[in-house]
Amino acid sequence: MKINNSSERVIQYLRGLIAGQKGGSRLPSVRALMGTLHAGPATIEAGLRRLVEEGLIEARPGQGTFIATPPSAPGVTSATDLDWQTMALGPARPTADALAELASMPNPGALALNAGYLPEALQATALLTGAATRALRRPGLWSRHAPEGLETLRTWFATASGAFQPHEITICPGTQAALAAAFRALAAPGDPVLVESPTYVGALAAARAAGLYPLPVPIDADGLRPDLLAEAFRASGARLLYCQPTYANPTGAVLTTDRRAAVLQIVQRAQAFVIEDDWARDFPLDTEAAPAPLATHDAGGHVIYVRSLTKCAAPGLRIGAIAARGAALERLRAARMIDDFFVPGLLQEIAVQLLIAPAWPRHLRTLRSALRARRDALAAAVRAQFGIQSLPHLPSGGLHLWVRLPEGVSDLALSEHARRADILLSPGRHWFPAEAPASYLRLSFAAIAPEAAPGVMARLGSLLAHRFS
Repeated sequence: MKINNSSERVIQYLRGLIAGQKGGSRLPSVRALMGTLHAGPATIEAGLRRLVEEGLIEARPGQGTFIATPPSAPGVTSATDLDWQTMALGPARPTADALAELASMPNPGALALNAGYLPEALQATALLTGAATRALRRPGLWSRHAPEGLETLRTWFATASGAFQPHEITICPGTQAALAAAFRALAAPGDPVLVESPTYVGALAAARAAGLYPLPVPIDADGLRPDLLAEAFRASGARLLYCQPTYANPTGAVLTTDRRAAVLQIVQRAQAFVIEDDWARDFPLDTEAAPAPLATHDAGGHVIYVRSLTKCAAPGLRIGAIAARGAALERLRAARMIDDFFVPGLLQEIAVQLLIAPAWPRHLRTLRSALRARRDALAAAVRAQFGIQSLPHLPSGGLHLWVRLPEGVSDLALSEHARRADILLSPGRHWFPAEAPASYLRLSFAAIAPEAAPGVMARLGSLLAHRFS
């Protein structure tokens, strides 16, 4: 990691704090360190990351930063006994701190506005219980399964895509695994990959873990800008694009019909692949159905299609699919087989039983109605508290609002302050592949019942006024 002089000063100050305290002690917040050291949040975070990599401190998502506790195993007398690992492990690898923060379990009583899944009240719990009961009666459940997945489940994903055949589908343990395999299979370490800016933090983490370099392509309310995409392909020589044409996470943007055609033409001219992450297909809130996938207009095998079943059911149903054609399909299957051979038959059979249940379509209709009410309530509360300029565009689907904070307010500092009040936020800068042009928050409207939204935003507004006035 490149450390500037300011970060080095932060590191030396923190080393002094660590030397005078016991393991497990909590360090001051980023905001407090900013005031003490007269440094910006990026400088403070760079110093903290350095000491995390050295094993001197540990970041606990949703709780804070703590001095690492030396192990108490027999024969280990101090943390320095593990110094050999620094040489053995070599240079630091890309971290997934922002993704880990989203995936971590909140403390009891905390309001998780940073959530990326449905809250328990909206999950298909009863349907899953019934599906699991039926699945357990299926013969061969505990046998070995084909790496590509159960044919019945692949057929469902193929039919739902409108673009692929069952033999072109591979079942994955969630779409994060699908994205990780795609980045490894479709590009080589050191290659650039074009991404929307902002974009999904899990995709950024997966791309960096594969040794790729995410390059930002700006978006607006209508999704990717084709003019800038064409220039990015030309300037970078990239052969891979990751995008979310429908209800993009975090902004909720939907790529318009004319731009979909333009994006495909640009990808085809570049002889490139596009990973279409269709994570929110089940969450249209203002129309009966989401726009057709980009893949339905691709005749040349350029689109690698990813879809989730986890999002609309429950976090514990780790089922997703990835679809491709030609040599790309073989590479993806090889990458997935190296990871874990196949998805457990029980999970796949539960998914099948869930999808064929007569009550499944009703669950989706009820879910969309509930999400629409929650979106509208939280959006109204956000605009009432922070002004219409904080949320100029209401997302027509998905699970989140992309809120711009007032000028001069740090998303990181506000998130840290809110965490102390048991309100968990997702700072916007984590969602940008490069520098963030302004401060944003990604707020999950799924997490808040409509009647609670005004009170929650009032609490957040009070925190902001107290901290930044």
